[in-house]
Amino acid sequence: MFANTAFRRAWIGLRDALVPPVPVLAHCDIPCGIYDPHEAQLAALTVLRMDQLIGELKAPPEPAKPEEIEKYHAQCARYVGVKERHSDRAESELVTLWADYFTPEHTKKFPELADKVWNAIQAIGKARRGTAVAEAEDALKQVQEVAEIFWKTKDTKTVRVASHSKAGHDLVVAAA
Repeated sequence: MFANTAFRRAWIGLRDALVPPVPVLAHCDIPCGIYDPHEAQLAALTVLRMDQLIGELKAPPEPAKPEEIEKYHAQCARYVGVKERHSDRAESELVTLWADYFTPEHTKKFPELADKVWNAIQAIGKARRGTAVAEAEDALKQVQEVAEIFWKTKDTKTVRVASHSKAGHDLVVAAA
């Protein structure tokens, strides 16, 4: 229809200005076979660290200057923003493992698998909604339990290694 490339670009630009395109998000469904629960664990660990930092954040003493109040609120908002992104990331990684990696054979071999994934996703959601460090620690624990089963499906032994992060805690990794 549009042999002239410049005209075609102008037409598409006008069309997009009149009816803006809807953003589309998708997960790659190419069976690359590259799956690892490490990202979910790091995201859960970050949620935990943000709760720790929120708990350590000191509100400015009364009476406070407006810039002190603003600084306090800005820092808290920053921690919450990071926590939101990493909560989404942890959930997304768990859902990807469930939808793209785990198979019916895995659920037969590990009948607790569905509950473990469900509990981990729910725990991340609960940690997202609050600021209790104990809830974030529970979310990390639940994600670690999924990680342990993941590696068992590959007949791989696991070890817990220190995360060496300020949040503390371990990460479940494949044994060398």
